[in-house]
Amino acid sequence: MNEKIQKKLAILSDAAKYDVSCASSGSTRKNTGNGIGNGVYAGICHSFTDDGRCISLFKILMTNHCIYDCAYCINRRTNDRPRATFTPQEIVDLTIGFYRRNYIEGLFLSSGVIKNPDFTMERMVSTAKKLRTEENYNGYIHLKAIPGASSELIQEAGIWADRLSVNMEIPTEPNLKKLAPEKNYPDIISPMTQIRNSILISKEEHRKYRSAKQFAPAGQSTQLIVGATPETDREIILLSSGLYKNQNLKRVYFSGYLPVNDYDKRLPAISRPPLVRENRLYQSDWLMRFYHFKAEEILSDDQPFLDLDVDPKLGYALRNMHLFPVDINKADYEMILRVPGIGVLSAQKIIMARRHRRLTTLNLKELGVVLKRAKYFITCNELPAKFSDWDPVRLKRQLVIDTHSKYKKSLDTQLKLFADFKPVLPTLH
Repeated sequence: MNEKIQKKLAILSDAAKYDVSCASSGSTRKNTGNGIGNGVYAGICHSFTDDGRCISLFKILMTNHCIYDCAYCINRRTNDRPRATFTPQEIVDLTIGFYRRNYIEGLFLSSGVIKNPDFTMERMVSTAKKLRTEENYNGYIHLKAIPGASSELIQEAGIWADRLSVNMEIPTEPNLKKLAPEKNYPDIISPMTQIRNSILISKEEHRKYRSAKQFAPAGQSTQLIVGATPETDREIILLSSGLYKNQNLKRVYFSGYLPVNDYDKRLPAISRPPLVRENRLYQSDWLMRFYHFKAEEILSDDQPFLDLDVDPKLGYALRNMHLFPVDINKADYEMILRVPGIGVLSAQKIIMARRHRRLTTLNLKELGVVLKRAKYFITCNELPAKFSDWDPVRLKRQLVIDTHSKYKKSLDTQLKLFADFKPVLPTLH
């Protein structure tokens, strides 16, 4: 690797760290036997796949030049910082070189907007096309779809990429216009809708003709910045729920606002990103996706912000003490899922196990239930409802004490991974 490429790599890999919407799996792009790479069930940069593997992704910006001047972005055009631009062939060479040396298993390619959205998107699509057709690369590719790019380019991107993502960034349009006046919601929603429709059409064609090309088989995602604008957690969760339902998104990612442009008076005066709030939003997202919670159940108009002291599932239980305790030997699956300390797998095991016997606390421990939390919300064979008359405030205080440990690590979030980020650059010979 020559010095010029290495310098570009240092600049653009560092600039890419602010985009957290790069975790995925589920692509089924197989190696045909005469190419390199394999996109089957590929994961993303330091994420865990379903079988527990940690997979890495080459995460890079094509350029950190940008025509926009978004208040919250480190790469805004008015910032005085080192700039660089990769050509499509340079990214292809780096991706193949790193892949052959087992540094990576896929590519996440985003970009600042240079000249105009079409010019930028065309170069990104060209990169993915070169990898597929010239290098016969079958590994994972995630492309960022640029809002404002033509529908033809978005369509071609979906043919070569496994996943596409369009970042909404700010949860409401008035606040987006305030911090990024050159952007608008229609330009963001339009490619999202196109990608959703193309994925549905592709799936239908693939059912009829197995040889039909798949469009973005790993779906699409988006990213929301949390804390740069005054939206409530309820507004953010309702937006996320709507995106899952209306746009069939695979994931909504939350990025705690990083005060990288603290000189801009439109931004909140904070010294560090809201990492705990970000984590609570991810937990709420998990409840909607896997625990059958509706967005309206997690927060209400009377309580629009998540409790930072306890996770959202426990917060729901404390607000709805009239629903508890739950009889583990009689309650349905949906209600068992709502008990703090019982996960999806444990709930499934409970349903299976109680067909053969009445469950005791010992059985629940064996099934993976966290009894130090669940015991306040359940009854079983020998566990009476002795906490049912506790005041929610007192119960919350007791639960916080129960879960506190001097050995407990601080919350790890995607943003924290980048707190002291120093890119380590492999050397190609």
